[in-house]
Amino acid sequence: MGKASLDCEHTLALAVREAAGEPCPPLLAKALDYAVFPGGARVRPRLCLAVALANGNSEPRLASAAASAIELLHCASLVHDDLPCFDDAIERRGKPSLHAAFGERIAVLAGDALIVAAFQQLSQLGSRLSHPVRLATVTGIVARGVGGPMGICAGQAWECEARVDLEHYHRSKTGALFVAATTAGAASAGVDPASWRQLGESIGEAYQVADDIQDAVADPDVIGKPTGIDVALDRPSAVRELGLEGAVKRLERCIEEGLDSIPDCEGSALLRKVVQAQSNRFFPQGIKHSAA
Repeated sequence: MGKASLDCEHTLALAVREAAGEPCPPLLAKALDYAVFPGGARVRPRLCLAVALANGNSEPRLASAAASAIELLHCASLVHDDLPCFDDAIERRGKPSLHAAFGERIAVLAGDALIVAAFQQLSQLGSRLSHPVRLATVTGIVARGVGGPMGICAGQAWECEARVDLEHYHRSKTGALFVAATTAGAASAGVDPASWRQLGESIGEAYQVADDIQDAVADPDVIGKPTGIDVALDRPSAVRELGLEGAVKRLERCIEEGLDSIPDCEGSALLRKVVQAQSNRFFPQGIKHSAA
C-alpha cells in the first residue's frame, strides 16, 4: 500500500481535461483547473483507495473512479462554500478563492460542472469493469454523500437553520464524504460497505473537529485560508461547544474510534498505519495531543 498506490492525480487530471476541453468557454476551463489543482492533502480519495487496497482491490478502475469522483465533489463543495452567500472567503489553499479570482458567476458554474464531472467518472466505466454490478452500488454511495438528507448539501443547509444540531451538522457537512470514501472503497472491492461506515464517520468527525480547532487557533498564513469564520458567522463548532481542550480530546477520541473500527481484512495492519499517519496531520501546529 505504497504512496503511489494511493495517488489519484492522474485520474483527476484526465477528468478536468475532459470537462475543460474544447469547446469549453475559456474562463470556465481555467476555473475548473484552478479549483482542483494544486490540491490539498487529498485525504478523502486516499482513504477510499486505501480501503479498496486493504480489501484486495479487485476492481481498481472502479476504486480509482470513485476516489476521483469524491475529490471532485469535495472541490466543488469548497468552491460553493467560499461564495459570498455562504462564507464569503477570499482565500483557499493559499491562493484567492475561485470566486475572488474568476467572479461569482463562473464560480457557481465551475462548482456545478465539477459535480457533473464527478459522476461522469463513474458513468464512463461501462463494460470495462470485471464486476459491473458493483458500479450501481458505488454510484449510489457517492450520490448519498452529496445530497439530502445527510450529504454535504444538507450539511451546508444546516447553516441556514435557526437552530443547529452540531452532530448532524458535522456528519453531513464533513463526515458524509468520508463515509462515501470508506464505503465506496469497500464496495468497489466487493466487500460489505456497511462494516466500513464507522471508519468514515469517525475520521470525518475528526476532520471537522480539527477544522474547527484550526479556525480558532491556527495562523491563516500557515493553513492558507482565513480563520475566525465560525465566530464571525456565529456558526456552530466543536471549540465553541466544548472549549479548545475539550475539542482536542474529542478529536483524539474520534481517531481512536476510527482505528478501532477497522474490520479484519487482508491489509488491515497497513491501513491502520495509513489512517494514523493521515490523522496525525489533523492536529494544528502547537496543539499538544496524545496521538501516537
